[in-house]
Amino acid sequence: MKLSSREQIEKLSKSKNGDFLTTSFYLNTDKSNLNKKEINLSFKNLINNEKSHIDQMDISKGKKESLHKDMDKINRFCSQQLSSYNFAGLAIFSSSGQDLWQVFNLPDSPRNRVIFDQNPYVRLLSAILDEHHGICVLTLDRREAKWYEVFMGEISLLKSIIEEVPSRVREGGWEGYESKRIERHIATHLHDYFKKASKITFEFFKKNNFDWLFLGCSDEYFSDFEPLLHPYLKKRLRGRIKAKPGNSPSQVLKESLELEKKLIKKEEAEIVLRLVSEIEKGGLATSGVKETLRSLNRAEVQTLVITRNFSKQGRVCPKCHFLYVDKLRCPSCQIKTNISADVIDEAVESAIDKNCQVKHITAPSKLNRYGKIGAFLRYKT
Repeated sequence: MKLSSREQIEKLSKSKNGDFLTTSFYLNTDKSNLNKKEINLSFKNLINNEKSHIDQMDISKGKKESLHKDMDKINRFCSQQLSSYNFAGLAIFSSSGQDLWQVFNLPDSPRNRVIFDQNPYVRLLSAILDEHHGICVLTLDRREAKWYEVFMGEISLLKSIIEEVPSRVREGGWEGYESKRIERHIATHLHDYFKKASKITFEFFKKNNFDWLFLGCSDEYFSDFEPLLHPYLKKRLRGRIKAKPGNSPSQVLKESLELEKKLIKKEEAEIVLRLVSEIEKGGLATSGVKETLRSLNRAEVQTLVITRNFSKQGRVCPKCHFLYVDKLRCPSCQIKTNISADVIDEAVESAIDKNCQVKHITAPSKLNRYGKIGAFLRYKT
């Protein structure tokens, strides 16, 4: 299954494995940077190393047997599929004791790792989704328009139209009143064509609810077309590319991905700046692992902001699922907490479960000075 929506992550994160652990397996399979031999060697090393790790774990025999079955199943899958696998990354979630098996094809390459925990390690999936937006790309000139959908590094043509807009009056071809009449006639045709293109764009938005709109047209036509866009579309018009209707889809995709990357970088910087400003003025924000987990436990968090690849061991209450850095006993339930291999991942899952937004920030950033994690709050208690 290709990773394509937040709903997939939410469904996976809610998997309940009872007395058994879940194996989360991530592998970099990007053949543009690695050859087949390197990929195969990486997965074999992961499998062998983690099998040894299972034997050393202080868990029940049943849990160990389930994890070993997970690794054997993952081993068979990779041995059979990797030679023809054409995605940049692979994620597998397995719990043989609870009959869980889920494979995701990833558009971006993750860090090679295997994690054994009570729940699926979904943080990397969430981070990958954050890197991509649903984008509608419109390339437009005076006679042709093409609409593309760009998502997760792929492009597909949605629609194309060709309009018979009359050519401009040639210099010296007409003079006086007749020349002005023809120019008005052409301008009317062009306006009607742009209005039609704007209407089609809005229909795509109502159907697909894309995040961003990119426009490929000359300055000459942009000034005439942009005012015709619906206000909802104007809010989503995030930038322009050089590509025109005559350019290939691959060229449109290349320019769109470059613009998307720049916009994400800018967006991350703005989020961190707002968070730091809110923290420093004592507003509705918090930072640091301990304080952020406390706010998350209290359902105060609106948006969780974390640095990519930041991880920390912590503890989780098996009853209320509250998260802690070092509490051996849950203050709320008064029962012993369990060790979590990565309490930051648990925080992501908790945020998703509480319908909070999760924003991943690329290091280095100003967030590093505030414990690499923080949150915008709905309220403070």
